[in-house]
Amino acid sequence: MKIVVAIKQVPERDAQVRVDGAGRWIEEPGSQYALNEPDAYALEEALQLREQHGGEVVVVSAGPERVGATIREALAKGADRGIQIECGDLGARDALSVARLLVAAIRPETPDLVLAGLQSDDLGQGQTGVILAELLGLPYASLILHVEKTGAGLKVKRELEEGWFQTIELPLPAVVTMQSGGNKLRYATLMGIKRAKTKEVRLLRADALDTESTPVVVLERVLLPTKQKTTQMLTGTVKETAAALVEKLKVEARVL
Repeated sequence: MKIVVAIKQVPERDAQVRVDGAGRWIEEPGSQYALNEPDAYALEEALQLREQHGGEVVVVSAGPERVGATIREALAKGADRGIQIECGDLGARDALSVARLLVAAIRPETPDLVLAGLQSDDLGQGQTGVILAELLGLPYASLILHVEKTGAGLKVKRELEEGWFQTIELPLPAVVTMQSGGNKLRYATLMGIKRAKTKEVRLLRADALDTESTPVVVLERVLLPTKQKTTQMLTGTVKETAAALVEKLKVEARVL
C-alpha cells in the first residue's frame, strides 16, 4: 500500500511574528517554523497503516529551501522518502495553485491513498486537500480522525458537530484529510534521525512543473490581532444587574 502524505511547514504557534512591509504576509527572516499540526496527524495515520499492512509512505511538501528540514523531520519519524517542490513564492499562491503543484508531484507516484491535514495552522482555509482530490479525480473524505483498511477500500471515522461521529466507506485510491487529535503523535528517535539523513528526497522545481500559478483568490492584507481590555460596571439592584449581564452575554459576547 503506497501512501502519499502532503505536509506543510508553518510558523510555530508560539512564535512572535510581525507583518511585512507590504502588509500581505509575515516577515519570514528570523521566524521559526514547524510541521503543520493536522499534517502531523496525517503522517501518524499513514505510518500506522504501513505498520499494519506494509507498503511505503512518501511525504511531499512545497515551499522554499527551509522546507527540507520539515521533510527530514517526517523521514525521521518513519516516512520512507520525500519529495520537495522548490517554490519561493508559496505565500503568493492560493489553495488551487498549491494543489496543482502537489498534483504534479503526486500523480506519477500512483498512490493507493493520499493523506493531508484538514487545514494549515497559518491560513486555516481547509481547501487544499479537497481541491487536491478534485484535481486527481479521486473520492475523498474530510474531518477524519481514524482510517481503517478494509478488503478493497477504507472505513473512516468522521468528526461531526456537537460530539457526533460518522463512519463511512471509501473505495481506493482515495484522498483523506485528517483532523487533529485522532492519534498520539510519535517522536523522532535518535536512530530515526540518523536514518533520515540517508533517505531519498527528490527535488522538483515549481517552474518546471508547468502548472498554472495565477491565483484565483488574492490575500490583500494581513493584520495582527488587536489587544484591548474594557471594564464595564453594572449598577442597580441584583435583579437589574443580572438582567443587564445576561443581555450583554447574549448580544455583545454572544456566548448564550
